[in-house]
Amino acid sequence: MKRAAGTSILILTLGLVPGILQARGDANPGFEKLKTLVGEWEGKDTEDKPVHVSYKMVSAGTTLLETLSPGGESEMVTLYTMDGGEVALTHYCSANNQPRMRTVPNAGDSNELDFTFTGATNLANLGVGHMHRLAITFHDADHFNQEWTWRELGKADKMEIFRFTRTK
Repeated sequence: MKRAAGTSILILTLGLVPGILQARGDANPGFEKLKTLVGEWEGKDTEDKPVHVSYKMVSAGTTLLETLSPGGESEMVTLYTMDGGEVALTHYCSANNQPRMRTVPNAGDSNELDFTFTGATNLANLGVGHMHRLAITFHDADHFNQEWTWRELGKADKMEIFRFTRTK
């Protein structure tokens, strides 16, 4: 009887492992690629102003914390995590709103992640300025780009590109 109970517990535990790994983000190539950003980075924006970004894993390795400091602007935070089979983010913007985005499925190219807007908190309506898209391109272990798209209805989208090099 004890042996059957032990076997049942083992089978149940093994059956839960894929779900646990998925919840932790271990099964998604895009999230795995994001994890490689852990460390410190320096870069330039579209106008050649300095930009600093740092990354660290938090919440038992389930969330990547990004702290972005564009030259001359307030520091902003973005949290990346898994939501089902996709990577999701919440961007805590200096515009005092919090856009949420999810990855767009691609053909398995984990060197490019494309996030699109799914909603936001503290955004009265979509006419209010907010970050609407983020594209991340990984060039190699020490270089990547972010392309942020700002949207306000009635105006053309404004893109800001940050080019980063690893410092630590």
